[in-house]
Amino acid sequence: MSRPIVAPREFFQADATTLGIVWSDGHASRYPVRFLRLACPCAHCIQEWTGEVMVKPEQIPADVAPRSLESVGNYGVRIDWSDGHATGIYTFDRLRAACGCAECGGPKDPLTLNARLPR
Repeated sequence: MSRPIVAPREFFQADATTLGIVWSDGHASRYPVRFLRLACPCAHCIQEWTGEVMVKPEQIPADVAPRSLESVGNYGVRIDWSDGHATGIYTFDRLRAACGCAECGGPKDPLTLNARLPR
């Protein structure tokens, strides 16, 4: 039995430090933008063979923000960050699994996301 496909219906900037997503099932997620930047799954941020986290919190500006979002197929979004980084593709499964609301019980530490979430 396959699970239903849940995809973003709407992205919105909730405030200067929070990105929101309304999902096709009606759930609303809110993500601290620095959390998302630190959780980038690209090969510059995560060593592809070992899974070692290469990006360090001190390398990411406190005021990092998304400049734009670009759809990637029917499965993800690429975020162009204010720190010049734009190579990571955040899959919809990864974003939904990263939701930290009480209902979802998602992870709170972006540096451990990569060991637990789909890339």
